[in-house]
Amino acid sequence: MITETVPFFRPSIGEEEIAAVTDCLRSGWLTTGPKTAAFEKAFTEFLGGGLESVAVNSATAALHLGLEALGVGPGDEVIVPTLTFTATAEVVRYLGAQPVLVDIDPATFCIDPDCVEAAITPRSKVIMPVHFAGRMCDMTRLRAIADRHGLKILDDAAHALPAHHQGVTVGKANADITAFSFYANKTMTTGEGGMLVTADPAIADRTRMMRLHGIDRDVFNRFTDPRASWVYDVAAPGFKYNLTDIASALGLVQLQRAKDFGRIRTERVTRYDQAFANLPLLLPPRPAEGDSHSWHLYIVQLKEDAPIDRDAFILALKERGIGISVHYRPLHQMTVWKPFCEGASFPQADLVFSRCVSLPLFMAMTDAEQDRVIEVVRDVLIGV
Repeated sequence: MITETVPFFRPSIGEEEIAAVTDCLRSGWLTTGPKTAAFEKAFTEFLGGGLESVAVNSATAALHLGLEALGVGPGDEVIVPTLTFTATAEVVRYLGAQPVLVDIDPATFCIDPDCVEAAITPRSKVIMPVHFAGRMCDMTRLRAIADRHGLKILDDAAHALPAHHQGVTVGKANADITAFSFYANKTMTTGEGGMLVTADPAIADRTRMMRLHGIDRDVFNRFTDPRASWVYDVAAPGFKYNLTDIASALGLVQLQRAKDFGRIRTERVTRYDQAFANLPLLLPPRPAEGDSHSWHLYIVQLKEDAPIDRDAFILALKERGIGISVHYRPLHQMTVWKPFCEGASFPQADLVFSRCVSLPLFMAMTDAEQDRVIEVVRDVLIGV
């Protein structure tokens, strides 16, 4: 059995987070309530205001609710990059619509705008870009494409807090709706959780209602309003996607630390970049000029002149106790998605996948742990 000396990820949870959750448990209000309302307000303020934030139990829920609010249904098409986690495409199928997979730009790992435009048909309704690893997509160009064809944009920002496009924070950068993730390994966490953000009040109202069974009053409102708690209507067949106050209490503290988390990640990236500059590796894509990167992931690619291939490299790191991952096996290679892209080719995503490895990068990482990763990577590739 191989024992990891450096894990791929470890959450950064301190005494303040523990105290916040404990206080919530003692309050007697555990599900969606005052802490969740405060978390939504704080998240909107963190992004710079002018938006409405709707807390949900995952980014997958945010994506699903966002598509539903945009009216996506059977017969519609939603354009999705093939290099992403399966949730980005699966929510399209929840609504009976068709995911249309397109290739990426290998220089960014993000959806290729040229491929997006080529994939548009009369059935196209939404473009779903993914800010891969925390690098922002070209939202200026994607917005122009969407407007030219009368489409909406729902961006998957699961990796991208905090990040900016042309000085504008993610969530306000040319998307109609943005979905964030607070899963355990993200740049901030609520354990499980997510947030839908939009500047459109009608979308916000719809998603608030649909996140809890289509009931026209929030739980907290029903139990604090002077009217009886049983006086409510069910306006639509909704879902069970609300975020608990326990999770929101954790999120409120993590959000206060988010900028520090981003600084720490950037510092770790700089150390990696300097240590790996002379190795047979392609280092991760940089943000475009005027953008900023959240550095959720640090992904390297083995060059053709590397002494071993990607799979052997992974094995060598694991044998030396270094936790790694691969982000991601492209969707078009997956059994469930193959029928949706018969006859199509995705050479850039295939190439990136064949040679990419995600190295440990997390807020709680110590200098000694990062030094160990650097030492092992250099030893495996050049014996130094």
